[in-house]
Amino acid sequence: MTVHDFVYQLRQRLDGFSPVERRVADAILADIPAAAQSGVGELAARAGVSVAAVSRFAKAVGCAHVRELRARLAEAGAVGRRFLEQADAPPLPALHAQIAGDVEAVVRRNLAGLAEPVVGSLAQALAGARRVHVFGMGGSSAVFAQELQHRLTRLGLPAAACSDAVAMRMLAAAMEPGDVVVALSVGGLNPELREALEIARGYGARLAAITRAGTPLAAQAEWLLPLVLDETDFVFKPSASRYAVLLAIDVLATTVALCDAAGNRERLRRTKLALDTWRGGDDERLPLGD
Repeated sequence: MTVHDFVYQLRQRLDGFSPVERRVADAILADIPAAAQSGVGELAARAGVSVAAVSRFAKAVGCAHVRELRARLAEAGAVGRRFLEQADAPPLPALHAQIAGDVEAVVRRNLAGLAEPVVGSLAQALAGARRVHVFGMGGSSAVFAQELQHRLTRLGLPAAACSDAVAMRMLAAAMEPGDVVVALSVGGLNPELREALEIARGYGARLAAITRAGTPLAAQAEWLLPLVLDETDFVFKPSASRYAVLLAIDVLATTVALCDAAGNRERLRRTKLALDTWRGGDDERLPLGD
């Protein structure tokens, strides 16, 4: 298997470089984005070697010339400095407070973007849909698709989650007018997801998305519940954007439930009774299978 991660390749070969090559490699790894923008003379000065040594280093790591070396460094640096530089973690009590603070901030910021008319219109469409398909691929989006399915099915709606690209295309080809698809994607760029939505639209399905505004996925949606992302430089902490998606799901599911408050109260009562009978509990505050 070919490894395209140039940073990984450099780090793996450090002990095998000559002393001069090691100086060039260390200079590059110390600041990869800067090295990608440096001319050969500047890089040589930073490493304390000759220009010719930098040219030889480029060939030693499989590049035809220094320009190719810089291009590969630019590609490696595209992930951003926060994944390349060492970030000191705060003490655990402060870190825990930071995590909680980030969650609170992202929830408040995203709540402001959930327009009531859009949420209400989508909720009505879901409540009256022939079928509801929830699409989400990869990482948390697949989990959130199942979460939204769970929220809707316990209200008696015919909802199903899908996270497989091939299955999405198959389901999309079988859709009809009256079907609604809710697509979940934090990035809003997934090509397989967007292709499946276009197929679904071609057969009359209506489309909704929980994603970033201004993305290709957002442009496809009749209803958009926009996500506002605010990632920190501390890469070890899971993304707070997960809570923005959960907020959108909770707001949407609650609004759907209120479209038929009396009927859904009865459905939820049945769910609570069935669970309490099964698990032997009588605490009325136990959750409904959450």
